[in-house]
Amino acid sequence: MLQPITAKELEYIADSLSNEDLLMKQNALLAASASNQSLRQIGQQMLHTHQQHYQTLMQSFQQHQSIAPTQPQQ
Repeated sequence: MLQPITAKELEYIADSLSNEDLLMKQNALLAASASNQSLRQIGQQMLHTHQQHYQTLMQSFQQHQSIAPTQPQQ
């Protein structure tokens, strides 16, 4: 059974999602535009890593969002 997390913790997850999204975009650009094959491969690997992070965070966010408090905790 999931334990409720605080609204602040949900904010941290949302911030992390935003950060992972930026990292995915940056690495996709590197993978698409680098003239060096090694850099393209690194960009693709890092893109995959950040996509996994994003998916894990999104799953956590969605699982806990429904049981998170709607009011600040005292």
